[in-house]
Amino acid sequence: MGEAAPASDATFAPLWLYQGTWHVTRSNFAPGTKPEELVNRCALVGRYFTCQQTINGKQGNLLVFVAAEKPGHFYTQNITPEGRATGRADLEISGDHWTYTSTWDQGGKTTYYRITNVFTGKNKIHFEQEESSDGKDYKVTGSG
Repeated sequence: MGEAAPASDATFAPLWLYQGTWHVTRSNFAPGTKPEELVNRCALVGRYFTCQQTINGKQGNLLVFVAAEKPGHFYTQNITPEGRATGRADLEISGDHWTYTSTWDQGGKTTYYRITNVFTGKNKIHFEQEESSDGKDYKVTGSG
């Protein structure tokens, strides 16, 4: 049985922006609230790019990226510290705009999710989290 060729390092180059320590200030935080600290430890392992996340000193999820067929597109999966996968999402990178999309189906009802990250340089990201019941009209549920 043949093995698929590993994606090139260049394929994953943009994802290295996540590496390091980030200070997260959500727009709904009260003035003067201390930002959350998000630390990403990232690695390229064969065809997978991963980031182990630590939030305020507590182990968070392992975020896994797999290159899709089209350049700048990835499939993503979060794995919780308990070993549970949360469901596949898609990431499309277009310059400084990164858009994650996913759905959640529950009892015949589908909820659509979209997270948009806009990078300003190599150390600042503005994010918006949105959800929709029809995949067209989205409501912002968080930003920062």
